[in-house]
Amino acid sequence: MRAPRIYNPYLVALSATIGGMLFGFDISSVSAFVDNASYRQFFNYPGSTEQGGITAAMAGGSFVGSLCAGFVSDKLGRKYTIQLGAIIWIIGAAIQCSVQNVAQLICGRLVAGLAIGICSSQVPVYIAELSPKQIRGRLVGLFQWAVTWGIMIMFYISYGCTFLDRPKSFRLAWGIQMIPGLLLLLTLIVLPESPRWLAARDKWDEAIEIITHVQGKGDIENPDVQIEIQELREAVRIDKLSEDVTIFDLFAKGSRLRTFVGVSGQIWQQLTGMNVMMYYVVYTFLMAGYQGNTVLVSSSIQYVINVVMTVPALIFIDSWGRRPLLIYGACIMAVWLFAVSGLMAAHGHWVPNVGGNPNIRWFVPEKPAAKAIIACNYLFVATFATTWGPGIWIYVSEIFPLKQRAIGNGFCGAWNWIFNFALAFFVPPAFQNIQWKTYLIFAVFCIAMAIHVFFLFPETKGKTLEEIDIIWSEHIKPWKTANADVTELAANRDLAKDGKTKEVEHMEHTATAAPAAETEPKV
Repeated sequence: MRAPRIYNPYLVALSATIGGMLFGFDISSVSAFVDNASYRQFFNYPGSTEQGGITAAMAGGSFVGSLCAGFVSDKLGRKYTIQLGAIIWIIGAAIQCSVQNVAQLICGRLVAGLAIGICSSQVPVYIAELSPKQIRGRLVGLFQWAVTWGIMIMFYISYGCTFLDRPKSFRLAWGIQMIPGLLLLLTLIVLPESPRWLAARDKWDEAIEIITHVQGKGDIENPDVQIEIQELREAVRIDKLSEDVTIFDLFAKGSRLRTFVGVSGQIWQQLTGMNVMMYYVVYTFLMAGYQGNTVLVSSSIQYVINVVMTVPALIFIDSWGRRPLLIYGACIMAVWLFAVSGLMAAHGHWVPNVGGNPNIRWFVPEKPAAKAIIACNYLFVATFATTWGPGIWIYVSEIFPLKQRAIGNGFCGAWNWIFNFALAFFVPPAFQNIQWKTYLIFAVFCIAMAIHVFFLFPETKGKTLEEIDIIWSEHIKPWKTANADVTELAANRDLAKDGKTKEVEHMEHTATAAPAAETEPKV
């Protein structure tokens, strides 16, 4: 007997995005402990490089997980691949919970990272392939919202655990991470498979049933259902003309530009500096003169901001559009980063260490300047949460055709993780050696990404996944795509092709008839 199915797109998205919560849990599971006495003593006071390695281990595992996820997803299906990620996550959390030394902690974070790489690349694909186009951005954006909830919940759990004695504090916090993994594994049992994945494997009855429930609430005669099925049939027909897709196909003619856009978009999200803020927010507050529990409580405010400010993006992203969200978001984040670096440079000075931590060597003694730095940090987080946080995961899940979607999303996500890995290593030595200039570097990156988005990222708002494919194939200028009538363009293209075919046939007929005329006797 088949388990009951949930078809409501909002419930499907909310359930699947528990996979995003895993990502958030992992981010803050370290940040609350980096300056904790029990943590530092148990792991023999890790230096900047060693702490960078611990933090980066998760991103390293996620890189591998993202690269493999597309191939696994195309074989097993989106749903079972995400469930596999949940199982791997539970194993990684168990290894961390029983930690005995730095090597075991790194191993546990690597395993958990594999799960995050799988879920972070395939959950957006799964939701995008199930969502009605009118609310697709909002539903895929729930993934990022789940990340912010995971960050906040885990930070407060970790904060509460810091009051426990010695290793119990971080072991309990890391053990609790198994709960969302188990929830994700069980919840997916009642969710449908992606209809696009099913259609690609000629399971049309099940695919049409799912589309009918999601798009038309069970009414197969609903116009939206009929249009969706027709477009999907055409997409699948075209995809079957090609052979099995590999990563190399992402760089073939007609695909390489969108691959470049997807990869660069994921890299730019890391180069905003947001995950740096999340991993090492405690360092920022120590540099601003805060101490003790005040550091953790003040740090947690930005996690609350992150959750709350993601909501406007979820509500309005399908009316704002992807391009404005990314362009304006990058410019405003640059303002806050320039402000932080300027305030630190003008009002701070070098010290051997802050609070006995040799990894932090810049201190701002003036309280008004310190408060302004913290305010700019909060404003930066608020801007990211409304723009690049959900925006880039939504965008990359939309730009690839059906045959490349799983592999393309996984490949692009892998670049997000490899830069996450690199930055986790880079930031502790950066705070130690170049101090306030660290923020200046990320501010310049934000300006560069705004320019890049304007010239190379087409608008995808309000278009079906099949219509987005036409935008790329027709080489429409990105800044003209918001108002482009893609359906009419496709129809004109087909008419032009028909006209060319008839013209060629006429020329061939004329050419064939010409020699016969020459054989007639001259008068």
